[in-house]
Amino acid sequence: MNNFTFLILSTHVMEGSGKILITAVGVNSQTGIIFTLLGAGEDEDDDEEEKKKEKERRKKEKKEKKDKKDKLDKKSKSQDGAGVEMQALNSDDEGEEKKKAHPKKEKSVLQGKLTKLAVQIGKAGLFMSGLTVIILITLFMVDTFWIQGLPWIADCTPIYIQFCVKFFIIGVTVLVVAVPEGLPLAVTISLAYSVKKMMKDNNLVRHLDACETMGNATAICSDKTGTLTMNRMTVVQAYLGDRHYRVVPESDLIPGKVLDLLIMGIGVNCAYTSKIMSPEKEGGLPRQVGNKTECALLGFVLELRRDYMTIRNDIPEEKLFKVYTFNSVRKSMSTVLKNADGSYRMFSKGASEILLKKCCKIMTASGEAKVFKPRDRDYVVKNVIEPMASEGLRTICLAYRDFPPVDGEPDWENETDILTGLTCLCVVGIEDPVRPEVPDAIKRCQRAGITVRMVTGDNIDTARAIASKCGIVHPGDDFLCIDGKEFNRRIRNQLGEIEQERIDKIWPKLRVLARSSPTDKHTLVKGIMDSTVLEPRQVVAVTGDGTNDGPALKKADVGFAMGIAGTDVAKEASDIILTDDNFSSIVKAVMWGRNVYDSISKFLQFQLTVNVVAVIVAFTGACITQDSPLKAVQMLWVNLIMDTFASLALATEPPTESLLLRKPYGRNKPLISRTMMKNILGHAVYQLTVIFTLLFTGEQIFDIDSGRYAPLHAPPSEHYTIVFNTFVMMQLFNEINARKIHGERNVFDGIFKNMIFCSIVFGTFVIQIVIVQFGGKPFSCVGLSIDQWLWCVFLGFGCLLWGQVVTTVPTSRLKFLKSAGHGTQQEEIPEDELEEMEDLDEIDHGEMEMRRGQVLWCRGLGRIQTQIRVVNAFQDTLSPYEGLETPESRNSIHNFMTTPEFRIEDSEPQIPLIDDTEGEDDAPTKRNAAQTLPPPSTLATLPSTPNQNNNAVDRIIPLYKESPKTGGIHQSAALPPRPGSPLHSLETSL
Repeated sequence: MNNFTFLILSTHVMEGSGKILITAVGVNSQTGIIFTLLGAGEDEDDDEEEKKKEKERRKKEKKEKKDKKDKLDKKSKSQDGAGVEMQALNSDDEGEEKKKAHPKKEKSVLQGKLTKLAVQIGKAGLFMSGLTVIILITLFMVDTFWIQGLPWIADCTPIYIQFCVKFFIIGVTVLVVAVPEGLPLAVTISLAYSVKKMMKDNNLVRHLDACETMGNATAICSDKTGTLTMNRMTVVQAYLGDRHYRVVPESDLIPGKVLDLLIMGIGVNCAYTSKIMSPEKEGGLPRQVGNKTECALLGFVLELRRDYMTIRNDIPEEKLFKVYTFNSVRKSMSTVLKNADGSYRMFSKGASEILLKKCCKIMTASGEAKVFKPRDRDYVVKNVIEPMASEGLRTICLAYRDFPPVDGEPDWENETDILTGLTCLCVVGIEDPVRPEVPDAIKRCQRAGITVRMVTGDNIDTARAIASKCGIVHPGDDFLCIDGKEFNRRIRNQLGEIEQERIDKIWPKLRVLARSSPTDKHTLVKGIMDSTVLEPRQVVAVTGDGTNDGPALKKADVGFAMGIAGTDVAKEASDIILTDDNFSSIVKAVMWGRNVYDSISKFLQFQLTVNVVAVIVAFTGACITQDSPLKAVQMLWVNLIMDTFASLALATEPPTESLLLRKPYGRNKPLISRTMMKNILGHAVYQLTVIFTLLFTGEQIFDIDSGRYAPLHAPPSEHYTIVFNTFVMMQLFNEINARKIHGERNVFDGIFKNMIFCSIVFGTFVIQIVIVQFGGKPFSCVGLSIDQWLWCVFLGFGCLLWGQVVTTVPTSRLKFLKSAGHGTQQEEIPEDELEEMEDLDEIDHGEMEMRRGQVLWCRGLGRIQTQIRVVNAFQDTLSPYEGLETPESRNSIHNFMTTPEFRIEDSEPQIPLIDDTEGEDDAPTKRNAAQTLPPPSTLATLPSTPNQNNNAVDRIIPLYKESPKTGGIHQSAALPPRPGSPLHSLETSL
């Protein structure tokens, strides 16, 4: 049987009968493989051969480890003791089940940095607040009862309580000012504002953290069709009548007979669902509906000033005698027409190098057919087809064949005999034009430190030509362009397993991956992300439009799906949807991502300056004068300025092209750089100098009454009102300084492009006038004169002048400055906690920071319980830790791709339909086989079998626990081994 009919998902058999051959079901089918990589599948089948191989591998690894361990006394106890501690902390069955059922979404890198920074600032503020209250109460007690020698009078107790309440309010004020409540607001506003603006730049953001992640992107793996190219196939060259036309020829230059056959063949031998429609907008390009290659041929007809619809109206689809649809074996499509005289005419189109072998004649310039010899075919291939392919064109051959009635009706089922003896009409070169804005966009990406790689299903010659046109590869550069089979040959070992070391040798130079399958794309993305060759961890963005791209889109740090040509699966797996399917929109996403990062850094620079100054002023003033120069309500107003208003003003700064002139920050880059720290401390010095000068000599400068040492319920003073007003003015002008965080001198650059910023600064100034002049006792203010206002504004304006002085000081000479706001580094996390989180792709840095104290406390209690259990459980001399293994490090990071029988065959490359990767027939294995439990008399704990999945965590399962009544041990319900994270299927063997 030569014909095969494939039943595709979601289709129905309406009539007929036949036999069905099921090649694969479930996770072994192509759809199952894709959904397994997406994390939707679960391993439910056991492969006996795979299980045996895994068991042998485990035994071999155990034997090697035992040979290396000469002394198991102290090392084993310490290592296994840590394991028992982990067991004590993680033996809650319900918690494990809940964690498996509902995995907690990890925090982004920025969230982790902000959480850690906020915790550190909060701790410092709490310390300063408590210290302020203690010092104030101590000074009051010492001054009242020791220096003045007053006795404790019971009737004065309410007065003493009022003083303590006043001191407590001052402490709370210091705490409120110190704690960065506006930090989450600034992040939210910045992300929300960016998402709204990115919609105008054709970026539909589905996950907010994708914005800031995209700002740190170091690599982009882009699809070709529709992203780098316009996905508008167009005929640009043709070989007609023994002549190679570099541009589409005029219809007058083509013989009439050839032209008629050409128009007829294209009209009926293209699917009737493919058509060229009028543009949606006047002056736009015509719309291509249906198969893009067929639309290119139909457009070729229109360029020849003919109408294919006339042919289709004369010969409707019902009159087509027989249609041989396109398939990947013959790589051609043919349509048979029955003439009135009983003869038949067949039109064919297909891959030129294949269809030309079926031709025995070719049309000449005179309109007559001549014999097409093998040497003529070689000439056409060498001088026409190969030059077209080298220019990135897809070559299609158009041919026909007549079946005269004297030969009788042919056997239409015998395709081999039918598709021979053709007459070649022409060979056309079809181009998918590169989007005009793509080369410049890729150049901007490369200038910004982002490497662009093309991953496509096209042949390597076309892919290389398109990559050269886009600017991904340049002549003379040391780059690598390979196809999927060569890629798999290089990254796999003799057992067919993918090794990270082999990937690390390829990906830094790889620029084009052609003839790639979905699994190849997923493997490349995972290999780049897991690589440790380069010091900063690579942040990878991926573009895709098909269901096959789903695994790579989900695995990448940021997945871009096509909004027009993309499937629902691709959009669901993505983080950002490109509504115009254009690569240049990705560059705008990079700009917005970096702008989010910079906006938060600007806000931090401004807020921390206010924090440092306000806390020191409140603390020092309270300790010296036993009263805070800035009252509680005034502090709350300052807090409102620096939190809500400042976050709204600084988080809405629009991005500029200068953001693409620097390299990516990287995942470990601190939020507060040394330059920012210089600005914070430099401006704090100026502001503290001004505030303390006004505080202790202000009454002499302005010739007013002093506000220091005022009684408990004294009215507001001009002195402290000037201090408060000057402090707010300095914050307003320093907010302008905070717009620049990289040492730029022109702080007014682009200020009027952000009307929100200008409105907030002006609005804050107006509200400050109202508060000072009309605030009265609630705000502890009195009205100031014009002269006093001018002095306050002048001292505030001094922040701008002082900012130029601070900028002049080179940061490189200030070696003592430290950066702040790092994410939690991997080496900062204890080994046992790190092992616990091995099954996660990323570490939740913020939660680790907050949980560490709690975990240490629980571990202290767990250690005591563990020792009691060990003593009660083991009465003999048997070591309780014998045989326990520590988690092993794995060399292969891609055990989900384990295919021991993988082979590379030198066969003709074909376009992969869904997944063309060979040797992936092995059924998946269950990760947690049933364990044989030892008797209670020998062991109280059971180690889980070392998992071949490198992301799984070895667990120690408690089988027996201490009875609270008898003090002995009783058997508990056996806890099932933990199968790993919900992404377990992502790492399993296909």
